[in-house]
Amino acid sequence: MSKIERRHQARQKQQQKHQEHARSTSIFTGQHAAPRIIALVPLTSDADPKAAIQSLNKSLDIETELPSDGPTTVRVDRFKQSLQYIPVQRDLFSALNACRVADFVAFILSSSEEVDEDGEMLLRAIEGQGVSNILTLVQGLDKIEPPKKRPQVLDSLKSYVTHFFPQEKIHSLDTRQQCANVMRSLCASTPRGVRWREERSYMLVNEVQWPADTEEKGTAILTGVVRGKGLKANRLLQVGDWGDFQIEKITAAPRPVSSKRKTEAMAVDEEGAVTTLEEPDANQDDLDELAPEDIMMDEGDDMTIAGAPSKRKGVLLDDHHYFEDDETHLPEQPKRLPKGTSKYQAAWFLGDMSDSGSDWEDEVEMKDARADTDGAALPQDGTKGLDRTSQGEPTEAAPSEFPQSEAFQDLSPNDEAEEIEAYRQNKRKEAEEDAEFPDEIELLPNVLARERLSRYRGLKSLRTSHWETEEDKAFEPEEWNRLLQVSNYRASHSQVTREALVGGVQPGTRVHVYLRDVPSALQNRASSSSLLTAFSLLRHEHKQTAMNFTITLSSDHQVPLKSKQELILQCGFRRLVINPLYSSTGNTPNNVHKFDRYLHQGQTAMISFIGPMIWGSVPALFFQRPTSTETSDSKPISSPLQLIATGTSQPPASNRVIAKRIILTGHPYKIHKKLVTIRWMFFNAEDIRWFQAVELFTKRGRSGFIQESLGTHGYFKARFDQKINPQDSVGMSLYKRMWPRRSKALTVDDVAALKEDAPELVDGEMQVD
Repeated sequence: MSKIERRHQARQKQQQKHQEHARSTSIFTGQHAAPRIIALVPLTSDADPKAAIQSLNKSLDIETELPSDGPTTVRVDRFKQSLQYIPVQRDLFSALNACRVADFVAFILSSSEEVDEDGEMLLRAIEGQGVSNILTLVQGLDKIEPPKKRPQVLDSLKSYVTHFFPQEKIHSLDTRQQCANVMRSLCASTPRGVRWREERSYMLVNEVQWPADTEEKGTAILTGVVRGKGLKANRLLQVGDWGDFQIEKITAAPRPVSSKRKTEAMAVDEEGAVTTLEEPDANQDDLDELAPEDIMMDEGDDMTIAGAPSKRKGVLLDDHHYFEDDETHLPEQPKRLPKGTSKYQAAWFLGDMSDSGSDWEDEVEMKDARADTDGAALPQDGTKGLDRTSQGEPTEAAPSEFPQSEAFQDLSPNDEAEEIEAYRQNKRKEAEEDAEFPDEIELLPNVLARERLSRYRGLKSLRTSHWETEEDKAFEPEEWNRLLQVSNYRASHSQVTREALVGGVQPGTRVHVYLRDVPSALQNRASSSSLLTAFSLLRHEHKQTAMNFTITLSSDHQVPLKSKQELILQCGFRRLVINPLYSSTGNTPNNVHKFDRYLHQGQTAMISFIGPMIWGSVPALFFQRPTSTETSDSKPISSPLQLIATGTSQPPASNRVIAKRIILTGHPYKIHKKLVTIRWMFFNAEDIRWFQAVELFTKRGRSGFIQESLGTHGYFKARFDQKINPQDSVGMSLYKRMWPRRSKALTVDDVAALKEDAPELVDGEMQVD
């Protein structure tokens, strides 16, 4: 690249940056510009947001009266800007609502009081949600005596805040000059914004007008300034915790401007005129969460046929039921022949023959050495071991395998029950010391395994084996086939975001948004002092799909999370009550992922549930209601929820298989080279024949297969690739598909109930119902 081309490229980049800067600040310029939203969040109990607002205004000689509740707007003539302050209470949802629409977030600290548990949780939640420009203010610094301690206090506060947000300076609200510098930063700085927020249209609702009639549903009017992308009438609007609504129309709502040049008649005409900016057309999004049933009728019929019970002779292994009458697809079993036998000579042998037992053993060992194994996989993952076709059909007549003098005798039921109990007690002690088999289960002697585990199947490899989905259709949720299916997520996401770039009411416009079918009961439930925000949904974001999120449990949360345990999820502008399934992260060739029963401290996993679609990588916060045990063990908190984990939304996938694994374990009873007699894995011969095709493994890495059943009490013989240790445990991995559960939106009533159930501090002690 020549010097002229490099100079031209640099000029183009400079012009592009100027255009981006002008576009981001265009809504704040002009006589009717949108105000800059500043959320003031107190992190200590003695921090006063209203006093902070008064200090900032007095630094520029601005006199204004602050309302008792709600935001307030002031005009800064020196910088020709408007500022809208939102004094936030020490409430979790109020702080998150204010910060997700704020252009600037100002954290207020105290010079005499440390940040408590509630303040730290607010800080972590706001950081995890995504935040724009940050300012840190401190109150009461002039009250520190002697004055030489004030720099030490500032250094301590700065060290604490920089742990969460990189900060250059902490501003004191007791100094007029520093307050003026803060006002200059608020009026002159360009808000960075939040990526997931800027991809959508949103606004802070300044006024709500309810219908005059008393019908159950009516048209409500929201007034606010459009921000982010253009607001379209065809898209649905998500309003706070109310829900999703259709837009009837969007009209202009010009700000009242008092000017000496305008006559009274012109002002009346201006107020009386109603300008419709946009109305929906035939392409408006509907409120249907699931696909119509008639579209999935044919697939539903196929599901009924495929899920019909049928008589099987063996467990499903990968994509085949073994021991069926039709086994033409299986390769022909090779014969046991003497060494050096040609194909022509082998045709004359009608059965299995061997001139030496030792020769046959050497041949098997050579084939075992050539077996393909996956070194990265665990034994219980079903790694490919012996090739069963190379094992032949050994019987007790083979002198090199089973001595003729060996005799087998069934124990009495009482003696066998005593041995089983003693063995399992020993296993429980071992499990407490070394949890190598977290998925291990124990069958009772009077329980039939083929009935108890009828939904389970075997897999040769958890990472690569094909998962037959036809067997699962009988157990899938009713609405599973009606969920939104996204075949190419990247292309669909790109198309949806490009649609949001064009058209709609331009950002910076003050509008009236008419919403259809708003329940009149919300008028009484919604508090007039509570902050209300509205976000325009992208296409398909109201539809239900199989959502996936990454989750990382906080290292401070010592209690493991059990799968399907209720959590409260906040992802961007949505709050949901979920009962998620935990599974392993990463990508596998067969898209099968192991189900995790628990999520432990500091662990990262993938959660799955059925919920509304969310485009893009949106940060997620996971909350939990504190229990009496947790509140008694930790410091007292007054918040109704605890922030326990963070995460990020992932592309939805209904074909992602979550496989629950169980491990049946047995005890080596007798060991003769590679042949082992195993007991206490099954308790009848029918169960052994049913699961005979599934591979066995040991915790030390040996693999093998069931050869034959012995007696009627569940003893059987198995062949392994190498000789096993007498103290080893033999296991069999079985898998069952788990289905995500449907989520529920957190409504206004749910939020009110959470606040009512919040623990209170009485005489310095925690009061928990």
